[in-house]
Amino acid sequence: MQQQKVNSVTTTIGRSMVAILFLVSTTISLALCILVSSLNDAAAINTAGSLRMQSYRLAFDIETQSPLLNTHTMEFDQSLTSPTMQELHRWYTPQTIQHHYTELLLTWQAVRSELDQRDKDSYLIQVAPFVERIDQFVFELQQSSENKLHLLAFISAVGLLLILMVVLFTIQFTQRQIVVPLNQLMAGCKRIKQHQFSLTINNNSNNELGILARTFTQMAADLNNFYGALEQSVNEKTHRLRHANKSLKVLYNCSQQLSVSRLTHQHFQHMLETLIAIDGLTAAKLIIEESNGTTTKITVGEYQSTTWHQQPLLIDDEIMGQLWWQYQLPCPDLALIENIANILSRGIYYNRTQKQTEQLLLMEERATIARELHDSLAQSLSYLKIQLTILKRQLNTNTNTNTNTNDNQQQTVQVIDEELSNAYTQLRELLSTFRLTIKEANFSEALNQLLTSLQDQTSAQFQVDNQLPSMALIAHNQVHLLQIIREAVLNAIKHADANQIKISCHQQHGIINVEIADDGVGFDPSNSKLNHYGLNIMQERASRLKGELTLHSQIGVGSHVKLQFALSEG
Repeated sequence: MQQQKVNSVTTTIGRSMVAILFLVSTTISLALCILVSSLNDAAAINTAGSLRMQSYRLAFDIETQSPLLNTHTMEFDQSLTSPTMQELHRWYTPQTIQHHYTELLLTWQAVRSELDQRDKDSYLIQVAPFVERIDQFVFELQQSSENKLHLLAFISAVGLLLILMVVLFTIQFTQRQIVVPLNQLMAGCKRIKQHQFSLTINNNSNNELGILARTFTQMAADLNNFYGALEQSVNEKTHRLRHANKSLKVLYNCSQQLSVSRLTHQHFQHMLETLIAIDGLTAAKLIIEESNGTTTKITVGEYQSTTWHQQPLLIDDEIMGQLWWQYQLPCPDLALIENIANILSRGIYYNRTQKQTEQLLLMEERATIARELHDSLAQSLSYLKIQLTILKRQLNTNTNTNTNTNDNQQQTVQVIDEELSNAYTQLRELLSTFRLTIKEANFSEALNQLLTSLQDQTSAQFQVDNQLPSMALIAHNQVHLLQIIREAVLNAIKHADANQIKISCHQQHGIINVEIADDGVGFDPSNSKLNHYGLNIMQERASRLKGELTLHSQIGVGSHVKLQFALSEG
């Protein structure tokens, strides 16, 4: 059944061709038969027509007693029985004509017997009916010949009409069932060539072209699905590559921030700005907690009412801080955020290590300077003190000399001794300052370490309020700040006789405020004897920080040292 459906077009066209061939063959065969049957008609009509003339000639011969009567009789007999007339006995000759011809032969036999007997009267009486019968026979021959011609024309017309009908049907069938579907297939092929796979060929016939059209449509649909899936796969891989490239770029930019010689607050802010460039992230903040409870918070982006997500920053299971972020659709790459969190963890660790290294370098440098001072200037001062002691002894033994001169010499020696002692004291304190050891990069821990070492030198109680984050201070700033605090606390320990010393460190809007206050005896700041090199050193360090150092003190009230500088300038 399926094979019959598949071959319907070729079968129909084949049948049409067979029908056309059959009609052409039949029409031509019938026409040939009619033509063959008509080949003898003209001769038969002529021969039959000559019989009328011969009949009248025989009547004339018998009337005139012509000697040619027998000859003409034989000619009449030959004409009547000629091969042309004998052809009338064929199967295709109408029975009426054959019957009339037979009767004509019988009548001629009767008439001829009268001619042979030369019965003039009888012949003349029969010649008229005989001629009339011949006329009727000739008319039938003519009518039969015309009927053949009419039949030939009818058969030719019918055959041509049937052929035309079959041809028109074949053309219309071919146009509808072959040409139109082929044009649709060609148009579909052109669209396929142009990568337009979404097409439908409307051919619901059950022939082979219909099956081909449906198969072609299904193939186009499969190609469309395959091409769409391939395009989607390419788009997904392209998106992944772009995402990977973007992620690598983000990681590279964040890693670049670690390649600087000194990490600052701005570098971490740049990392967070690079982070929120990821699709979906709207805000991020970095919180760095320190041992003293202070926190450094860096925020970027626009806060939303959505939930904050948190990622701890760990290095060897030690918490460096926390990374918080907010996002909206599309969801960001959590693996990328985790990698950036690792980079931030290393950055914080690197910042601390870097600061500690810088401080160690500074301390080593200062220790070197202290050793040089001790080996050179300190030795010279010690030698001068020894020589001055020898000089004083020599002057004491020479008591019998001029009194006035001796008094002047004693006074001069006394001044030299005081100034030399002051110089030696300053040098020892400078050596102590240079030999200050700061092992911790964290400012809070370094401050606690400093105050612990000073606590052994006094009975006064220290009150510390430190809110400074270490992230905001570079190594030089931290060293200068610790030295100022140390100098102020040492002054309070040595000269104030205080019961309580307060150290307060705060940051507000990028400004560092440090205050050291004591409840000691106080002093008069205008007295240069009391306010010599220590305060000058603190002022010099404050200028290095590009800050301002102020000192307030009254006798019996205590002292108050205040330092203020900007982070961007210090």
